[in-house]
Amino acid sequence: MRYEGRLAQWNDERGFGFIEPAEGGDKIFVHISAFARSTALRPQPGDRLSFEIGTDPKGRKQARRVAWADRADRASPPIRRTSARRREGTAGPGFLGRAVSFLLMLAIVAGLGWKGLQWWSAQRHGQAAAPATVIESRSAPGADAPVFRCDGRQYCSQMTSCAEATFFLRNCPGVKMDGNNDGIPCEQQWCTSPFAK
Repeated sequence: MRYEGRLAQWNDERGFGFIEPAEGGDKIFVHISAFARSTALRPQPGDRLSFEIGTDPKGRKQARRVAWADRADRASPPIRRTSARRREGTAGPGFLGRAVSFLLMLAIVAGLGWKGLQWWSAQRHGQAAAPATVIESRSAPGADAPVFRCDGRQYCSQMTSCAEATFFLRNCPGVKMDGNNDGIPCEQQWCTSPFAK
């Protein structure tokens, strides 16, 4: 059975209000979803409405299948049917937005991981580098002394003789072969005395 009444209150942001029946009695709750979806009108207090009465899951009366009784009397913007998230102002990004954010974050993490791996690999190879070979070519025909060159070695464990350690200490930057700064390199391994060769 259909009834008539006037919209007594309406909260447009929350999408509900109350109808005052023409026959009198208690006001009846009405939700935006009870209005016909094909309508281009927006509920406003004072509107004459035609409706049916039903109950919600808790047994309370509420209006169903609501229509305007005087549709030609007024025109207003279309009804906005928004989700509860949007009405509360907490609308989140859609699926596409979340997917793009996830992929961007994944790319950043992968890039940082790759850079970390490169750094770790460079550190590992720098510490475990094999000693470079001594250049054995003679500076002149018949000369007995080997010719050494700075090749990045820094420690006594990388040297093969006292002469080589002495050359590195005197000519190569960044070597760590003279702990007591007395000018004699690798005193415990190669150059045990000032006269060692």
